[in-house]
Amino acid sequence: MKKVLITGHTSGLGLGFSDALRSAGWQVFGLARGAADAWEGLRQQRCDLARLDAVGACLDELLAGVERLDLAILNAGILGRIQPLADTPMTEIRQIMDVNVWANKLILDWFLAKPLPPAQALLISSGAAVNLSHGWGGYALSKAALNALTGLYAHELTDTHLTALAPGLVDTGMQDYLCAEVDSEEFPSVLKLKRARGTAAMPKPAAVAAHIVGLLPRLKAEFQSGSFVDVRDFD
Repeated sequence: MKKVLITGHTSGLGLGFSDALRSAGWQVFGLARGAADAWEGLRQQRCDLARLDAVGACLDELLAGVERLDLAILNAGILGRIQPLADTPMTEIRQIMDVNVWANKLILDWFLAKPLPPAQALLISSGAAVNLSHGWGGYALSKAALNALTGLYAHELTDTHLTALAPGLVDTGMQDYLCAEVDSEEFPSVLKLKRARGTAAMPKPAAVAAHIVGLLPRLKAEFQSGSFVDVRDFD
């Protein structure tokens, strides 16, 4: 049975990955603040990735006795508020960076130290990392840093094929905030999201996850380890 570690497996795209790989017969090891409904083949551990000092112990407990990982999907992340970067407190930027970047660094370090390198790893990035749209400051900074982190660790996790992957538009809970609360006149990039929601341009997490799972062999075959890839490159 193939084995996968998924962070943030309890909701949104992470839950979509969990369900897609469950259907394919994988064993899922989930790391998240909450817990998902139990099913045979799921082992999960509660862990707040904002508490960086707890990440290693959470992985020790979750993956105790595991000798091989076929895949890691480092999906957990936070958006922060859409606002001018100059108005964003450093405390908020630090929290976003801790969850979206530094927690993932600690997970990659744990893979190296055990050693338990997965054969393939996806670090979920975003088009925000390259679009640099007004208002997306903390999130865009974190995803740009995540892309760099992925490229740098490709030199060190040489037994793992790493990809920083932008999943495209996904209809997750994050869209509730973006579409309902953010002023698209002040932040025009959000208008695209509001227009896409409820259409085929913004599919549900299950569909996006299943599509990405189907792309796993191509990501390894067609892209150098450490690359940033947008799923829309395949369309």
